Amino acid sequence: MVILMEQGLFARSRLILTGLAALLVSAAVSSVAGIYLGSVRENLLLIPGLMVLLPSIIHIRGSIAGVLASRLSSAMHLGEFSVDFGEGSVLGDNIRVSFVVTILIAFVLGIFAYAASRIFGYPVIGVTDLVLISVVTGILAGTVVTGITLLIALASYRYGLDLDMIAAPTVTTFGDIITLPILMISAAFVMLLDPLARLILGGVAVGLTVAAIIYTLHRPEGIGPIVRENIGLLIPLSVIGTMAGLTYSSSLDILVTTAAFLILIPPFTGILGSIGGILGSRLSTGMHTGEINPTFIPEGNVAHHFIISYLYTLILLPLLALIAHGAAVLMGSNSPGPGMLVIISLAAGLIVMTLVIGVAYITASLSFRYGLDPDNFGIPVITSLIDLIGAAALVAMIDLLL
Repeated sequence: MVILMEQGLFARSRLILTGLAALLVSAAVSSVAGIYLGSVRENLLLIPGLMVLLPSIIHIRGSIAGVLASRLSSAMHLGEFSVDFGEGSVLGDNIRVSFVVTILIAFVLGIFAYAASRIFGYPVIGVTDLVLISVVTGILAGTVVTGITLLIALASYRYGLDLDMIAAPTVTTFGDIITLPILMISAAFVMLLDPLARLILGGVAVGLTVAAIIYTLHRPEGIGPIVRENIGLLIPLSVIGTMAGLTYSSSLDILVTTAAFLILIPPFTGILGSIGGILGSRLSTGMHTGEINPTFIPEGNVAHHFIISYLYTLILLPLLALIAHGAAVLMGSNSPGPGMLVIISLAAGLIVMTLVIGVAYITASLSFRYGLDPDNFGIPVITSLIDLIGAAALVAMIDLLL
């Protein structure tokens, strides 16, 4: 009995440390994304509307990759996974779903960012330009991030690692660091083209979107239902991401002048998204395997997942704040100081994580009870919620404490 308890404790400790190691890598990589954003902050002022698009295009990309990883993880746990890219295979169909959803959502995000900017009175470039920037970014970043997700999944399968603890922090972080520079480069490239070229490429973006819709409609089995389930969730969540962009745009001047805050945004939202992604993926896998009952009120065996999420938050957010402060100082930019940045980061992060824990469990539980796949819902809901609540909490703490 004692030996079994020790083995269980060792297994749980190993799982926690695996997640922490992945999150530390995630923190380092997402801090690089933050530093890059701080270095190109003038572009956010030069290309109106880009800040509105930025949070949603980055984190929806991470959500799509996270859903892919979560579905592959569940397939591994259920013994349904195989290295097969053919039509009807788990791996092949999910990769194709990822690309189709990327094109559709990127098009929608461009429309939403333009419409929201116009409605709320923020300056914005033309709708064709913003949609083209979004679609080009989505396709290029989607190709790279999906490839990384696939490599992680295959490595986990090969070496017997738990994909739930590795994939969420890794793919969401790589989504940040890859999508951000691609977004900035795509924006600069599009704005340097002459108006006729932008119009023609805009027509190509519309054509790709129509082709993605037709492809989905002609795949009633396998791919079609998964795409529709993803789109039905991701489009409403795109509204949340756009609202996060509007929140940042309302404080764009202070974010640009105090670079430490801008540097903090990608790692802050990224690491909370990674922690939430681990939680969502673990809850989904637990419900698939029968280890967790989808009850309205969480049972006792779920509590340790919540505690681990808080533990990760308390360890990582102060580290990210200190990195943001140091980077701002080295860049010769403004910072409110390391202590104040840690306080702002922790206060905002704990508020966000408390709400995310509740939403993650409710989302997984309700989707499972109503016959939907929680793999398709958990990570997108969590990351989009973090986009909005994270933006609101961070901006509110900056206004309150400074």
